[in-house]
Amino acid sequence: MNKRKFEEENENKQNNGNSSTETIKVKRILSRFKSDKGEILPGGLLDLPINITVDKLQTICNTLLQNEEPIPFAFYVNNIEITDSLENNIKENFSVSEDIIEVIYQPQAIFKVKAITRCTGSLEGHKEAVISVAFSPNGTCLASGSGDTTVRFWDIYTQTPYYTCEGHKHWVLCISWSPCGTKLASACKNGTILLWNPKTGKQIGKAMLGHKMWITSLCWEPYHKNSECQYLVSASKDCDLRIWDTIRSQTVRILSGHTKSVTCVKWGGNGLIYSASQDRTIKVWRAEDGILCRTLEGHAHWVNTLALNVDYVLRTGPFHFGTEQNKTETRVEYAKKCYESVGEEILVSGSDDFTLYLWRPEKEKKFIARLTGHQQLINDVKFSPNGRIIASASFDKSIKLWESNTGKYITSLRGHVQAVYSISWSADSRLLVSGSADSTLKVWSLKTKKLCQDLPGHADEIYAVDWSPDGCRVVSEGARDTRSSITGADLAENNRIQPQDLTLIKHQKPAIRAWILDWPPEVEQQSDHFCHRCVTNG
Repeated sequence: MNKRKFEEENENKQNNGNSSTETIKVKRILSRFKSDKGEILPGGLLDLPINITVDKLQTICNTLLQNEEPIPFAFYVNNIEITDSLENNIKENFSVSEDIIEVIYQPQAIFKVKAITRCTGSLEGHKEAVISVAFSPNGTCLASGSGDTTVRFWDIYTQTPYYTCEGHKHWVLCISWSPCGTKLASACKNGTILLWNPKTGKQIGKAMLGHKMWITSLCWEPYHKNSECQYLVSASKDCDLRIWDTIRSQTVRILSGHTKSVTCVKWGGNGLIYSASQDRTIKVWRAEDGILCRTLEGHAHWVNTLALNVDYVLRTGPFHFGTEQNKTETRVEYAKKCYESVGEEILVSGSDDFTLYLWRPEKEKKFIARLTGHQQLINDVKFSPNGRIIASASFDKSIKLWESNTGKYITSLRGHVQAVYSISWSADSRLLVSGSADSTLKVWSLKTKKLCQDLPGHADEIYAVDWSPDGCRVVSEGARDTRSSITGADLAENNRIQPQDLTLIKHQKPAIRAWILDWPPEVEQQSDHFCHRCVTNG
């Protein structure tokens, strides 16, 4: 009896052991870490549980990299971000029996931006609607263009104007900062382009004349291509683009080929210029000689907007936010390194045909993907600063998120009750701000894919919104408003910020309204840390 009982117990143990072994095989998998640049992490293959969480992956990655202070990472399997555990990504995208799972890790910004909080005042001065607003590349100065024909430079800390620049004879439709931050270009409805010195408020050189109709878009040559920021490209209703020598105030070459109004222009980091038009095409030009390289076709209606995955690094140029610059590097070398770290240039276009197209414009005419889902025309599209996510805004009252490599749909952000005109990312790629015809700004969390702050109070539709390159402020512009507001973002503990950071939003009288941050006490003591701003007109 005892012998039989012993044999039964032994058999049960063996069965339990086999069952346990099978469980281990199912719940563990061979993995390896690889950087987003293709470098395999030291440590070789790792035997990980499938249900390992993102927090545990953070610990393992920082340990293998021997980081003294933990750095936040985002993790991806097959270009899909791991949001909770590896198990969910495995179930959706892989067979458990697959030999090796590659987990791609990407460093994230050390700082974090939280939501905009309260309005504290107005920046008054313009006599007509504020049509265009833009922060300098280092985020320390704000410029605005107005229907009163003036350009103004603003002190964002004292909320007073530095200079009022007079010279245009018609509405100032668009403005653009040089990547070095020492010049501002402004263009008006009669086709005139003027340059301004933000330190003196004086005009630089002569007026640049040549366009026969109003100018729709301006863009500077990237800093790493020309540190003197000598060349500027303009797009116009007259169907042409012009490259300007801003030192001589002369046209260098005219890019002709579009048959209808040119709506948007971008100057890429490899010497190519991209233009979108109402003729339903995107054209790729070689900047050095003006040769048309290729025409990208596919849209069935006007192409309204373009975005490059390198927009953020080209905008910030030699200025470094939250990253260390090697003391031996020149500013040009640093700007070039930041540009090259992004990798291949990818272009996204948005159209009145309700679609977006993803392109590799340096290499081929064929699109990577056609992004469908919007029910109305596309107003704006932006890559996140880290290049991972594309956000698009539409007349269908929604914002949609897409994977930048594949164009795969991620989710829709809903909450606006009228058309969404403009969107802008925070510098850490964790927040998105949107401006709408419903007169509200909304701040969205990319972690939760939900609304994290609703900012009512605008007197009119918000046509444009911009988050400053250092992440501290947002600026917006509206239909009949003549002032903007500064809005602040509340930040978490130990964030690398400065307590002076503000955000701007545009309102109804001839002014720019001010919003400010609610700063935690520990943040106020960190005067050497940098911050996040957001400005809007509406």
